[in-house]
Amino acid sequence: MNKYLGIEIGGTKQQIGIGTEKGEILYSESVKLQYREGAADILEWIQDRTWKLLENYPDICRIGVGFGGPLESATGRILCSLQVPGWKDFRLKNWFEEKFHMDTCVVNDTVAGGLAELKCGAGAGSDHLFYTNIGTGIGGGLFIHGKYYDGVGFGASYLGNSLIPDWTVSESGKAIRLELICSGRSIEERLNRPGYLPEHTFLGDRWKEMGRVSCADLGDGVRAGDQFCMEELDRTAESFSIGLANVLALAAPNCIVVGGGVAKMGDILFERLEKFTDRYAFVANQGQYEIRPSKLMDQAVLVGAVLAAAGELNV
Repeated sequence: MNKYLGIEIGGTKQQIGIGTEKGEILYSESVKLQYREGAADILEWIQDRTWKLLENYPDICRIGVGFGGPLESATGRILCSLQVPGWKDFRLKNWFEEKFHMDTCVVNDTVAGGLAELKCGAGAGSDHLFYTNIGTGIGGGLFIHGKYYDGVGFGASYLGNSLIPDWTVSESGKAIRLELICSGRSIEERLNRPGYLPEHTFLGDRWKEMGRVSCADLGDGVRAGDQFCMEELDRTAESFSIGLANVLALAAPNCIVVGGGVAKMGDILFERLEKFTDRYAFVANQGQYEIRPSKLMDQAVLVGAVLAAAGELNV
C-alpha cells in the first residue's frame, strides 16, 4: 500500500505524519516552535523531520501540505501568512520538490481540514459542506458536490476576513474582520487587555492568580456559571454566527463543520452557534443545515494533507 507524507504548517502548531489514501494516520508528531526568524525556523524543522521519515518509510510516494494562509493554488506560492513572518511570495511547492525530489500538493490548511472532514469526519455524506476553524486564525473551505470551490485560483470562503459589526468599540456602525473578534488569538488578546476583565469575576480572579487567562479559562468560567464569561461567549458566538449566516445565504451548504482549538469548548459553544445562526439565517436556509463539531479536531489538517497527497482533492 502506498504511503503519503502529510504536513501541517500553522500559525502556532506544526505537524507531520504518515498516512494512507483513506486518511488513516500511521504515525504523527507535532511541535510548537519558538520562532527566531519565523518561516525559516519552520522550514528547518520540516526539513529535518521529513528526511528522517523518508528514510524510515521508503514507500512514501507523494507529499501533501496544509498551509496556514492564502496561496496560489496552481503553483503553491504563498501569498502571505497573517501569523508568521517570512512567508510572503515563498514558493513552497517548489521548495519541497527541489529538496525531496517528490511530487508535492500544497493547499490552504482549512481546505485540508475540510477535505478530511468531508471524506472521513463529521461532514462525511454531505452534498455541500462548509468547514471552518476557530484557532489562531479563522479560515474556510467550501465543498460543492464534493468538489472544493477555489474561486479564481487563490482560494475562497475566507470566513475570517468577512466583515461584521465591531462591538469592542464605542463608535457606532464600525465594521471589523471576523477573525479579529472571534479567533482564539483575538479572544485571548481581548481578555488579557488591561482593565478588560471586571474584578471579582471568575476570569478576574484567575488573571490575578495566573497573570494571564486563555480560551480554556473562558470555557471554565461559562461552565461555572460566571455572568461575565457567559456574556463574553455570547458576544463572540453571535459574531461568528453572523459570518455563518452569510455563508448560508451565499452558498447554502447543508452541513457546517467547525474545528480548531476554540471548538474544543464543546456544547457551551455549539449551543450558542446553533441559536444565533438560526436567528440570523435567511428563511430559505432555516432548517436546511446542520452545525457539527469537527470529528478529527487536531488531526484534521494532517489527515487532509495526506488525502490531498493521495489525489482526493477535487477542484
